[in-house]
Amino acid sequence: MTGASRPARGGGVGGRIGGIAGITRMLEGQAYLADRGLSTALYLSLTLPQPLLLEGEAGVGKTEVAKALADGLGVELVRLQCYEGIDANQALYEWDYPRQLLYLRRAGEADGDAGGGAADELFAERFLVERPLLKALRLGSGCVLLIDEIDRADDEFEAFLLEILSDFQISIPEIGTVAAPRPPAVIVTSNRTRELHDALKRRCLYHWIDFPGLEREIEIVAARAPEVPERLARSTGRVVSNLRSRLELVKQPGVAETISWSRALHHLGEEQVTPDNFDLGLGAVIKDRDDLTAVHRRMDDILDGA
Repeated sequence: MTGASRPARGGGVGGRIGGIAGITRMLEGQAYLADRGLSTALYLSLTLPQPLLLEGEAGVGKTEVAKALADGLGVELVRLQCYEGIDANQALYEWDYPRQLLYLRRAGEADGDAGGGAADELFAERFLVERPLLKALRLGSGCVLLIDEIDRADDEFEAFLLEILSDFQISIPEIGTVAAPRPPAVIVTSNRTRELHDALKRRCLYHWIDFPGLEREIEIVAARAPEVPERLARSTGRVVSNLRSRLELVKQPGVAETISWSRALHHLGEEQVTPDNFDLGLGAVIKDRDDLTAVHRRMDDILDGA
């Protein structure tokens, strides 16, 4: 913990990479295949430094970007999973009230009074419960901070988050100011279930991640599941591509579902998707009952080209 000094803005994790091509190679080493647009956005985010907002449909690999980046840089991943009703305390820090009460009771028993001066120690560091944002501030450039699915939180939390991302420091009344020595790498993801405020978008760099094309999806399956033969990867990839483009599904299958289905069929000894094995492991790619009904109704169309 420090005084009121502001975090240094230069340097950080950006010094550990070798340009845009270095980002691409680093992610490939973690079995994540990034196009030039994403690698450029990550490079700028690390070197400016500036938070990166990744938007796209669920399942396109937004969260995996942060995981691969942290592993590639050799730093800790700190993940803040957003949800409806999340507040600042749950994201930043809380006091461990049960331990504080226990400490006060024991101190009172030892002193033979109500605790005496022990009350002054109730808000010491050892009673502070560190949540993701405080942890990321303390680690600074030693971590990648993933703020996952920010669109699931409310406007008030988004405004609070914007303040944190602007200064990378917070004040804890009982302890003092905590400032990141250097800003962490920050990845913010959104599935676009609601529109984010312009203020947050202005604070961040922006990149949209779409579902990959067929050939890239086959490459991703090969990188993530090298045991799956190319013929099977191509077959499952084509069927999943047909599912996305030809049906209005409640839950579009993501790349993770393609990988899972490929592995399942390979485990069962299948070489490609056929009408006879179509249902085998289908639960790895379709996760909604209405979608399952729609898929069975259009099976011939979906298997076209598989």
